[in-house]
Amino acid sequence: MSQIVRTTQQWQGLDRSHHMHPFTDPRDLNKKGTRVITRAEGVYIWDSEGNKILDGMAGLWCVAVGYGRQELIDAANEQLKTLPYYNSFFQTSTPSQIELSHVLSELTPPGLNRFFFTNSGSEANDTVIRLARYYWKLRGQPTKRTFIGRKFGYHGSTVATSSLSGMAPMHDQDHELLPHFAHIVHPHWYTQGGDLSREEFGLQAARELEKKILELGADNVAAFIGEPCQGAGGGIDPPSTYWPEIQRICKKYDVLLVADEVICGFGRTGEWFGSHTYGIEPDFMPMAKGLSSGYLPIGAVAIHDRIFEVLSEGGKMIHHGFTYSGHPAACAVALANIALIKKEGLVERVKSDIAPYFRATLQQMADAHPIVGELRGVGLIGAVQLVSDKANRTVLPPTHEAPIKAREFAIQNNLIMRPAGLQSLVVAPPLVITRTQVDELVDKMKRSLDQTAQLFGLA
Repeated sequence: MSQIVRTTQQWQGLDRSHHMHPFTDPRDLNKKGTRVITRAEGVYIWDSEGNKILDGMAGLWCVAVGYGRQELIDAANEQLKTLPYYNSFFQTSTPSQIELSHVLSELTPPGLNRFFFTNSGSEANDTVIRLARYYWKLRGQPTKRTFIGRKFGYHGSTVATSSLSGMAPMHDQDHELLPHFAHIVHPHWYTQGGDLSREEFGLQAARELEKKILELGADNVAAFIGEPCQGAGGGIDPPSTYWPEIQRICKKYDVLLVADEVICGFGRTGEWFGSHTYGIEPDFMPMAKGLSSGYLPIGAVAIHDRIFEVLSEGGKMIHHGFTYSGHPAACAVALANIALIKKEGLVERVKSDIAPYFRATLQQMADAHPIVGELRGVGLIGAVQLVSDKANRTVLPPTHEAPIKAREFAIQNNLIMRPAGLQSLVVAPPLVITRTQVDELVDKMKRSLDQTAQLFGLA
């Protein structure tokens, strides 16, 4: 079936009548009309009006190898012709599921050798919640049910993972958190560190976990979860002292450690996983996004051998799964995606070439711009902190519309960037972006920030 061709206005009308968008104000969208994306290639997308837009967010952090990669298209096509679907229930598996599990075991940190497949990062983190609680039940400690996350942490938008996340607007929508979820401060030195050095603040922020464990009682805490570098919360890269102290505390109080790699995984930080970058040794490691570069929906949970041994010794069925867990075509695309990342040396390229250039170019812009107080992030995650007073680290108030307006200016300038937590703006382009395209991204970002500063009289 060939693609139906309509005018932008016709698509907008149909969209307005029938489509409910995620994370969107419907009334505001209906006034403006949706932006219709019709094709993509490399690091660019095109809308229905013919505008060529640099995708500074790699879709939603996911299109690692860029758009239009024939290897991934062919992998999906071949798998769909051979075996378009079969489930992994009832003691059944398919070759692409098995091969992907094997390949992932060679990439993940030591001990993470078992993989449960899902369709998204949200489902992966839902899976972690259920398996961790079941693990403690089998260990004879059924009261260990509470998960501790961080403010501005993002782990999904299901009923459970919206409580697991530390996003206040998501909590407000549901009126309250589900039971057995708690949060501690995020490790953002610029807004929280005061007169402390980054290293001193890293220890202080990590020790909030110990305080929370003691407050709740260690016998009630199942796990701590954190993104190696917080993504949607504002690209928060923790001080070097943070993760070692978190791990020390988790071991001291027998609390499981979950490293959420949904954004950080598959090369974005300059290593295969953010856990490699920060030296994290997780018990569970959820992943998604870059696993297939977004070409087909797939997620997974890496499970440490020490956890799986307990789960498998239970002598009972594990009552958890999804119809499309390990969909054969999604697994085939993930395998082709990983092979392509290896073939083109994209992880090494991020670490030694494009990320250093990306960060240096962004840093030069950030240092000179009057409303940017800080550049943060790691690898190809770059976040700029918007401020009203650069000298005194005065962040814009939470209700200020500068980030939203900056995003709108960026779209007018044919760049996708997104507002994020702490009144910041984030870019995370495909791993294949070139230096010339980085220059283009930063130039358009600067132009958008200039327009924002002028609009609000911040310059």
